[in-house]
Amino acid sequence: MNFLSHLECPKCQTRHDAHKPQNLCVKCGAPLLVYYRLTEAKHALARDIVRDRPRSMWRYKELLPVQDDRNIVSLGEGFTPMLHARGTGKAIGLDNLIVKDEGLNPTGTFKARGASAGVSRAKELGIREVAMPTAGNAGSAWAAYCAAAGIKARIAMPQDAPEMNKLECQIYGADLTLVNGLISDAGKLIAQGVKEHGWFDTATLKEPYRIEGKKTMGYEIAEQLGWRLPDVVIYPAGGGVGIIGIWKAFGELAALGWVEPKPVRFVVTQAAGCAPLVKAFNAHRADSEFWNGADTVASGLRVPKALGDFLVLKALAESHGTAIDATDAEMLAAMNTAARGDGMFICPEGAATIVAAQKLRQSGWLKQGEEVVLINTGAGLKYPEATRDAVKS
Repeated sequence: MNFLSHLECPKCQTRHDAHKPQNLCVKCGAPLLVYYRLTEAKHALARDIVRDRPRSMWRYKELLPVQDDRNIVSLGEGFTPMLHARGTGKAIGLDNLIVKDEGLNPTGTFKARGASAGVSRAKELGIREVAMPTAGNAGSAWAAYCAAAGIKARIAMPQDAPEMNKLECQIYGADLTLVNGLISDAGKLIAQGVKEHGWFDTATLKEPYRIEGKKTMGYEIAEQLGWRLPDVVIYPAGGGVGIIGIWKAFGELAALGWVEPKPVRFVVTQAAGCAPLVKAFNAHRADSEFWNGADTVASGLRVPKALGDFLVLKALAESHGTAIDATDAEMLAAMNTAARGDGMFICPEGAATIVAAQKLRQSGWLKQGEEVVLINTGAGLKYPEATRDAVKS
C-alpha cells in the first residue's frame, strides 16, 4: 500500500493533485513538495518491514511516490555504505566521522536516486519526453534512467562540463545540447524548448519527485545507524535538493515513530568560487542572490542560483546549522586526504565536506565525539581532470 497524499507549495500552502503531471506551484511559482498520509502510515507500517527487502532505495516504497510497482525504474540505486573515515577523522580532529558514499550508485553519483524516483513517476503519469538543464551528473543519470524507461531525454549542459557526463548522455541516447555558459544558461535553452515543443520540464525542483529519491539518503542514514539520527550532516550544495530531501526524511521518520526525534544540525558547504547559499546564510537572508562569475573545479557546485534556496536556508536555520565555503585548492587537498587516509576516491564536491568539517572543528563548532555524517555525492573516477590536479597538489 502506498501512502502518497498530495503536493503542496511550501510558500503559499496551495495544494496540487499528485496524480497529474505538475511542475511549479500554479499560484506563486515555488517548487512543490510531496506529502504522505503519515498518521495512517504510522499505524500500518512498522520499520521492520524493510529488514528483508532488497538493498535499494525502493525498500521504502510505501513512502515514495510510485503507486504501482510495475512503474518503478531501478538500476540498483541506494543503500550505499556508511564508512567510518578514521584516517580522515584523525587528520582533522574528529574521531566519529562517517562518509555516506554515494559514488557507488549507478552512474556514479547520488543523482541516480532523484532520477529513479523522477523517471518512475513520469512513466507512471504517462510522460514520454522530458527535458532538463544540468551541470553534468544529473543529466547523465536522467539519461540512463530515461533509456531504461523508454522515455526521450533532452539534456542541455555547459560546454565545459566534465567530458564523461557528455559521453554518458550520448551513449544513453539522450538528445544533448552544449551551451557556452553555466547551468543557468542551459536552463534558458530548456525553458524555450519546453514552451515551444511541450517537453516536460524536469529541471532541479521544477518537478516534485527528484527530492523523494534524494530523501532516501536520510532514511538510509537512520537505518544504517540502527534507527537513530546523527548529530551533524554536512552536505555539498549546488541545487541543494539532497539536503532538502534529508531534512524532509528525518521529519517523516520522526512522524512515523521510526526514530526518536533529535535535533540534527545541517551544514551546507559550497565552493568559494560559487557560494550563493553561504553568502545568503551569513547575511541572514531567506533566499540567495545570483552569483556572478561562478568558477570552481567542482562542477556540481557551480550553480549560481538555486530554485529551492529558501528551503535549504530554512533547513539550516531550523536545525541551528551553518554554511561554509571551500576553495578549489582545499577541495583538491581533501581528495588526497580521503584517498590516502581511508582509501576513498571521492569527488571534489564530497571533498568540500571534509574541508567544512575541518574548519568547523578548528573553530570549535564541531566537538570531539560528535557523530558527523559527510555526504560524498559522487565517485572521483568521474572527475579525471580534478583528480589529476589533486595528485599534483
